[in-house]
Amino acid sequence: MIAEPVLFRDLAYVFLAAVLGGALARLAHQPLILGYVFGGLLVSPLTPGPSVTDVHTFQAFAEIGVVLLMFSLGIEFSLKDLMGVKWIALVGAPLGMALSIGLTLTTGAVLGWSPLQGAVVGMVICVASTMVLARLLLDRGELHTRHGRVMIGISLVEDLVVVVLIVLIPALGALQGERLVAIVKALLTAAVILGPFFYLTRRILPPILARVARTRSDELFLLVTLAIGLGAAAITQAAGLSLALGAFLAGLLINESDYAHEMLARVLSLRDAFTALFFVTIGVLIDPRVVAANLGLLGALVGLIVIGNWAIWTTVCLAFRQSLFTAVRVGLGLAQIGEFSFILVGVARQSGHVDHDMYSATLAASLVTVLINAALVRLVARWLGPPRHEDRGTLGRPSGEGLDGHVVVCGFGRVGSAIGEALETFGVPYVAIETDPDIVKSLRARKVPAVFGDAAQRVILAAGQADRAALVILAVPESERARLAVSRIRAFNPTVPILARVNDLAWRGRLMEAGAAEVIQPEQEAASTLIRHALERLSLPRERVLAYLNSFRGAMESVVPEANVPPVGDALRATSGMPRLRVVTLRGGDLIGRSLGEARVRERFGVNVIAVERATGEIVDDPSADTVLREGDRIRLFGLPRQIEALLSGSAVLIE
Repeated sequence: MIAEPVLFRDLAYVFLAAVLGGALARLAHQPLILGYVFGGLLVSPLTPGPSVTDVHTFQAFAEIGVVLLMFSLGIEFSLKDLMGVKWIALVGAPLGMALSIGLTLTTGAVLGWSPLQGAVVGMVICVASTMVLARLLLDRGELHTRHGRVMIGISLVEDLVVVVLIVLIPALGALQGERLVAIVKALLTAAVILGPFFYLTRRILPPILARVARTRSDELFLLVTLAIGLGAAAITQAAGLSLALGAFLAGLLINESDYAHEMLARVLSLRDAFTALFFVTIGVLIDPRVVAANLGLLGALVGLIVIGNWAIWTTVCLAFRQSLFTAVRVGLGLAQIGEFSFILVGVARQSGHVDHDMYSATLAASLVTVLINAALVRLVARWLGPPRHEDRGTLGRPSGEGLDGHVVVCGFGRVGSAIGEALETFGVPYVAIETDPDIVKSLRARKVPAVFGDAAQRVILAAGQADRAALVILAVPESERARLAVSRIRAFNPTVPILARVNDLAWRGRLMEAGAAEVIQPEQEAASTLIRHALERLSLPRERVLAYLNSFRGAMESVVPEANVPPVGDALRATSGMPRLRVVTLRGGDLIGRSLGEARVRERFGVNVIAVERATGEIVDDPSADTVLREGDRIRLFGLPRQIEALLSGSAVLIE
């Protein structure tokens, strides 16, 4: 019971340090991981001031950060991404590691290290931190670039090689047959366990995820997501492999499912929190006094890691015919060490191959190389510029890939499906966002772009390409969820018009304040329709009926409890970029007696004629190009306001 208050106090210190360090990094326009590491130094028991009591308690939490980051990384990647860099990863990674060990042996001989110590140190510093690498790529939005895929591919192969190095390092100097047998046994055990596991996972996961998705429970979906990521990591660790590798492979399997985007959205907040804790822990482990006492040794290690590894990996990439742009960035990204180097140097210390000074200098070198690496990434990015077209990649499974100026329909129940049918009728491209897995499956079977997930999540909006949409329609029935979705959509895309529905009139103003351009209330629309039908049945003049309906709508829209509702005119002006319906009447002119094909209204102005109402009352829906226009015809036009205005101003024969 005594330990609990200390644990929570230490957790508070760690997260406060992350907040302070992260805020300072943002103010200085530096990567967040630099701020997190600096925050760890502030609460380290090895520095003055408030400090955590037991550093090792937080290492388990830090491992969760590694698992969640790599799990989300796997979800965002795809097998196609990795297959594109398979040769440089499978062949280039071992080659680069061997060259790094050789360089360290040579440098160690010059500095007076024994061959054994040089080989061990080379093994320790030849493995880059996948955690640091992934965090930097995510922060810079470069995960799916060519150099991002190459770096991730190489680092995953390095994770596999670490298994061999952990067994090999204790045997150095007395490499006996049983040690070689142990290495082979470890690899075979891993293969025997992982092969069936991932085969079964690929078969079992989809139906499990489908059942959980049908419950519509956010809590269950989050829990099953965590269970998959942490469970896969635990199994690979039991097989003698790294946690990170198992989590990544589990994410890679989920990437191929319909639920990838929603699972990624659920895990992001937890991932970011535990990732911050991981980097704070690195700062906590550094002893400034040991660093000061071994500056020469630290300088040699930092030089080998930053300069040596950068040169080696750049050369390897060039040898595999990567562009100079990609090679330089890959070399830079791999010029740091992290969590796996901690493990390897710990094994080397237990085996008596390195002393305490080398152990402490390696930990310090990890911090220094992370700091230098993050700073160099920014400098080199300014020098080289943004990734060129051939170096860019795409997000795995982008459901709205290639769309621009489309409509995003959030919620595909009865209302949403009716909207989708209308959009298909007029040939308007759209993406559906829906939380019912069966609806998503049926839409995809019809080749309709569909995303499973909550429209209030940024990841889901990105999957639907909402940043490039011409219009977003919210057809979700829950008022609170609609308000949250409107605010998230508006933050994601400040200019896109948003149409929303709301059952309770009291919520209309709240949605308008959140950023909706128009809010539809079903009961109001039903009342308006009933009024129109009733008055038309009584044979009242059409003009008076329409005038009354306009005043009725205006009165209804102005009665909104507890809300400051913008005038309807403002809402209409806010949606001036939306296609609209307009009715005009033909009164003489050269269009009379001509067909729609001859008039070329669509070709000249981009406006669709969707119906022609004859003076006799006959209505021609979806008229063909052969439909002939007559005196007194009422034509229903559909197009952007500016296109319709151009049509009206350019022809004297079209009068409203």
